[in-house]
Order: sequence, then C-alpha cells, then structure tokens
Amino acid sequence: MIRLAPGSLVSRRLQERPGELPGPLFVHGGQPPTSLSALLFAPDGAVEQRLDNLDDLDALLATGMPCWLRLQGQADAALVSQVLARVGVPALLHAPLIDTPQRTRLDAVEDVVLVVMHRLSFSRTPARLISEQVGLLLLPNLLLSLEEAPKPEAFPRLSRWLLGLRPPPGQEDLDDLLHFLIDELLDELFPMLEELADLLDGMEEAALRNPRPSLLNRTYQVRATLRQIRSQVWPLRPQIMILLRQNHRLLGGEALSGFRDMDQQVALIFEHVELLRHQCDAVTDAYMASMGSRMNQVMKTLTIVSTIFAPLTFVAGIYGMNFVRMPELKWSFGYPLALACMALIAMLQSYWLWRRGWFEDWTAQRSWPSQRGGSDRGGRLGR
Repeated sequence: MIRLAPGSLVSRRLQERPGELPGPLFVHGGQPPTSLSALLFAPDGAVEQRLDNLDDLDALLATGMPCWLRLQGQADAALVSQVLARVGVPALLHAPLIDTPQRTRLDAVEDVVLVVMHRLSFSRTPARLISEQVGLLLLPNLLLSLEEAPKPEAFPRLSRWLLGLRPPPGQEDLDDLLHFLIDELLDELFPMLEELADLLDGMEEAALRNPRPSLLNRTYQVRATLRQIRSQVWPLRPQIMILLRQNHRLLGGEALSGFRDMDQQVALIFEHVELLRHQCDAVTDAYMASMGSRMNQVMKTLTIVSTIFAPLTFVAGIYGMNFVRMPELKWSFGYPLALACMALIAMLQSYWLWRRGWFEDWTAQRSWPSQRGGSDRGGRLGR
C-alpha cells in the first residue's frame, strides 16, 4: 500500500521548501576561453597584434592610432568588463555585450554606437539552428567586436582584406568597417535560406509521392527555424531607421548610405523568410492532400470489397434459412450450382467496376510523358 508522507499535501512557500533555488544554466564543456587581439591601422599598413594582458592594451591605446579591437569568448567576464572600461565604454552598455543571449538591437548612446546581432548557422540538419551572439561597438577612435563563440580567426575575409589594403583605413573609416561587419553577418543568411528552400522543395515532392508522419514533424522544425531567423533580423529595420534619423556624428555619409542599403537587405531577408514560411504551408497542404487521397483509396477498396460480397452474402443468407419446403435443398447439384452462381455474380460485378475505373489506384506514382511524346501528340492534334 502506498502511504503519503506526513505533511506532503501541505502547501508551503518556495523559500520554506527543502533544497535551494534553481541555479544558473550549465554549459556542457564550459565556455570558450577569452582571447584578445587587435588590428592596428598604422600609416604604412594594418598590423595584427595579439594582446596577452591589459598592459598591452594600454600600450596600444596610447599610440592614438585607430584600431579594431577583437574579443573572442566570454569565459572571463571580468576581463571583458575591464577591457570595456579601459576603452571608455559606458557602464550602461556592459550588460548587453556580456550577458547572453540578448535581443538584436542597434542603438546609439552618447558617443558610442552599439550593435548586438547573432551569427546563425545550421547544426547537423538545416532544421536545427545555432545562434552565437556578436556585439559591435563604434567609438571615436576604436571599433570593438565581441564574439560569444571564438573562431580560428575573427571575421577572416574582412581581416585579410584590411591587412592587404593600401592605404589602410583611418579614423573616419571605422564607421564603414562597422557597416561591413554587419553586412557580413547578414550575408551569411542568404546561403542558409537557399538551403532551406532546397530542403522544402524536396519535402514538398516527398509529401506528394510518399507522405510520412515524420515529414510533417520536419516541416514544423523548419518553420520554427524560419521564425527564429525572422525574430533575429527583423528588429534591425526600425532601429536602422531611427539611427538614420538621429544622424549620429560618428557615422559619415558613406556609412549612412550603407545603412540605408542594409535596411533594404533586411527587408529582402524578411521577404525570403515569409516566402519560405508560405512554402511550409504548401508542404503541409500537400501532405494533408496526399493523406486524404490515400484515405479515399482505402475507403474505395473497402467499398469494392463490400460491393462484391454483398450479393454473395444475400445468396448465402437465402439458402441458410431453415424453412422445410425449399426444393433447392434436395437437388443433387444444388451446392456446386450455388457456388457457380455466386462466382458468376462476383465476376460480373468485378468486370462492371473495372469498366467504370474503380480498380485504378489514384495514389500510385505516375510517370509524365516525355517531351518527345508530348510534342508528337501535340502535332497529331494540330493536324
């Protein structure tokens, strides 16, 4: 017998219950270590430097040359906070850069332009999305980037281009670099959307040819992925419009023009996402139509069987009655004659149903006529 413990049904406050409050989430494998490097734009060319401690950072800032400071990994939150304080980032902006995950935002506070975005990528399958936060800061003589998940090289394509650029960017070009960084994060979405489009095309064909319940589950996963992409990108558009109206002094004419183009790029991504969401609806509709067609085929088969056996059951029911005066019961060949009559009835009904097309499988895959056959048929019809 199961017995309740004393006091088990008594309601108590959370603070009075045994145990402690839930702690923070644990990241399996630990957070990646924090590394610090810089791209210094010297007069004779860009120079890449690795900063091992804060003293190296102070020496770099003392040169007064424009630079791109790159932070990767957030395992050492204290070091990140110290770096932000050394470069003059207001304390109000520390939390949006350090705490993850943050909502996508583009804002200007005092003499700082803050951008928080997410680098999106696929896991083993396109139906599962990985989001890595990327924070960008534009200061009067400094561009800072903070990546949640470090890569072998921070923004490799842009970094290699800057190292080979002559003359190197100056202080007035840091706003253009901010625009280029945001563009690179947005450009990574287009190959992902193309991959999702190819996946949905295959799923739609599979829904028409061989529908399975797992297909519908995959469609819902793709829809969730598209919803997450939209939620990460769409907030940029109103914030870009607000930033353009503010006409911030750190943003020059070329950077403002780039942000206007970025507004159109965000709208284009949003339009592609909406089209793919409608394609998810098309896959669902195709699956439902295919399942309905298969169910109709099953009901048609059962109807054919019932139609053939109904008169046979009628004949068997008549001769199964127990009346005394039934002359057919005393015939010598009554049994084989009854079986022959029932077989004839079944054959006639089957032939009649076949002539009416009831035996055709409406769910079977059909091969389309070749282009040559179609053209020949069109030529004969034309003649």
